[in-house]
Amino acid sequence: MSGVRETADIIIVGAGVMGCGAAYYLAQRGVKVLVLESEMIGHGASSRSGGGVRQSARDVRELPIAIYSVQHLWPTLSEELGVDVEYIQDGNLRLGKTEEHQKILQARTDSCVAAGLDVRMVDAYEIHQLCPCLAPDVVTASLCPTDGHANPLLTTLGYYKAARRLGAHFITGERAVRLERIKGRVRRVVTAAGNVYEADQIMVTAGYWTRQLLNTVGIDIPMFKRIDQSIVTEPMPHMFRQMLGTAEGHFHGRQSVHGSFTFGDHTGLEIQHKNKQDRPAATSLLAGVACRDVVEYIPVLANAKVIRVWAGWLDMTPDELPVLDVVDELPGLIVGCGFSGHGFGLAPGAAKILSQLALGEETCVDVSSLNYNRFDGRC
Repeated sequence: MSGVRETADIIIVGAGVMGCGAAYYLAQRGVKVLVLESEMIGHGASSRSGGGVRQSARDVRELPIAIYSVQHLWPTLSEELGVDVEYIQDGNLRLGKTEEHQKILQARTDSCVAAGLDVRMVDAYEIHQLCPCLAPDVVTASLCPTDGHANPLLTTLGYYKAARRLGAHFITGERAVRLERIKGRVRRVVTAAGNVYEADQIMVTAGYWTRQLLNTVGIDIPMFKRIDQSIVTEPMPHMFRQMLGTAEGHFHGRQSVHGSFTFGDHTGLEIQHKNKQDRPAATSLLAGVACRDVVEYIPVLANAKVIRVWAGWLDMTPDELPVLDVVDELPGLIVGCGFSGHGFGLAPGAAKILSQLALGEETCVDVSSLNYNRFDGRC
């Protein structure tokens, strides 16, 4: 072991959108920040997200973060970071074809309305006015007009660049393997290369691998990983600006400002997908199912060329809600993980909350229900 390489006020492990965002908001406050990343900036789920920025169809425990992000952060984020994050706020349409779909969408709409969100059901006529390219048998949908989408990689890199301009230091290719305590306080991060980094506080925003790292200091947050795959088409003429989803979650997708479509799909076959390197890899089987699902709703895309596919791990918690908390029994440790495939839209608010937790401030919204020890030993 080479000894302590560098010290900081706070070390963040993981340079996805949460880690880069937290680094930015902390650096804004004059905090000396060091970010360690095992691969490259945004290498994990942040660069593989579908890009939805939605408040609708969320659990009421995380909904306030989504609302805060949309009302206070997303609209001015491009200007603030100096990077066009391609944020479009033209609504989220969640589509259905059957009476059962209508019941599912109505229940979710009622839940969101009860929580104070502007969501409403729309009929077949309005659906096809908004999106003429949809199949004729799409006859029901919910619409949240203040939802939208953005570019995940540009958002992550925007936070990264802005944090660096404010003095945050990033080290890539440095894989954290354990945390260490000094006099009962978590103060050190040890990497696979044998380097040791020390800070007053350690924040872990490393996706699924957060669990493994926290285990080294006796903390376990139950998470499992699930593969998620997306497909990207060639650029095509403009068709719609809304983020699309379906009642049963078959797929979600958007058309970018450049014309290409990005669709993510949960096929049910992901559990069968394994490889020797334990790394997510796209497959033709999953891509084929995704294409069929999309064409059932958007038949005009039947002949669109798929130019790229990717896959990534989702860090799933038992209740599919994130953890945003300080660890009471280990002073100096802050955790942001378990976003379960729908963290990107929360990212600005969640990153700001993580910075507020690190500074010991009252958070912009109440996250007490997203505490790290809520799972009662479930794994």
